[in-house]
Amino acid sequence: MINRELIRIKVVQLTYAYYQNGNRNMDNAEKELLFSLSKAYDLYNYLLQLIVEISREERHRLDVLTARAEREGTEKPSSKFAFNRFAVQLEENKMLNAFIEDKKITWENDKEFIRSKCNQIEQSETYREYMASEDDSYEADREVWRKLYKQLIQDNEELDVILEEKSLYWNDDKEIVDTFVLKTIKRFDPANRGNQPLLPEYKDEEDRELARKLFRATILNADTYQRYMSEASRNWDFSRLAYMDVVIMQIAIAEMLTFPNIPISVTINEYVELAKLYSTARSGGYINGMLDAIARHLVKTGKLLKPIAPQRPRHGEKGENQ
Repeated sequence: MINRELIRIKVVQLTYAYYQNGNRNMDNAEKELLFSLSKAYDLYNYLLQLIVEISREERHRLDVLTARAEREGTEKPSSKFAFNRFAVQLEENKMLNAFIEDKKITWENDKEFIRSKCNQIEQSETYREYMASEDDSYEADREVWRKLYKQLIQDNEELDVILEEKSLYWNDDKEIVDTFVLKTIKRFDPANRGNQPLLPEYKDEEDRELARKLFRATILNADTYQRYMSEASRNWDFSRLAYMDVVIMQIAIAEMLTFPNIPISVTINEYVELAKLYSTARSGGYINGMLDAIARHLVKTGKLLKPIAPQRPRHGEKGENQ
């Protein structure tokens, strides 16, 4: 689940913090980097558990309404959403339950939010259409939760406040973690029952090591990388640059030189996007041109043994993250 996009974001954040911190202890900074990545995986499981908690509240409401219907002799309410088969399967998921038990994370103190979210769901058009539909398939059960998550959980200010109180890391991570929750919902197969695999913390050992290696290369070779920047642009004036621009280019150079299997074009594209996110309005275009010039200089001088391919457009790109 912790893919290279998230790793790059964290390395940019922690490298910038490292230079801003007067006490530059690289070992401590590295531990903080790895801890912040692990917190993103905690959030992934926590958001999946939110679906389970909402479903449990819906079952409690169903019990209350059913008891009232029996007393009054009226029609019993539908159990369709309360026992939505995707949500039941998620509740029984062995990986999720093991993680929640190990980390001791719970929604117990946020019952009001759970109730509020149930109210919003029950008032939504998506819910009404689902309850009225004659489609009784597992696919319909899974799809209604995908829609509800996108509509009511993905962009939710009240939830953002709750998450910020629980972890300083989670608000920064939520946007990308949401995409992994939605991917997980889409992948659920009823045939797998409680053994449905969730996304692993890391895709493989290479990605697990990427964060540590990239951070260390960036810090340990800072002077060398800044010299490469100067060599690629004789008119380089560090005083006129946003400090974050220098940090981002330094990390990009580290990635180019440290990871032979990542194409140069992918590295440039990824850090241009990060510059747009974390630096100035003009940084994206500037860093794009500078990294291209730096890469060509490093290839020409034999320091970088990769081909320079044309940069691909960002939209619809199938990079090594996908």
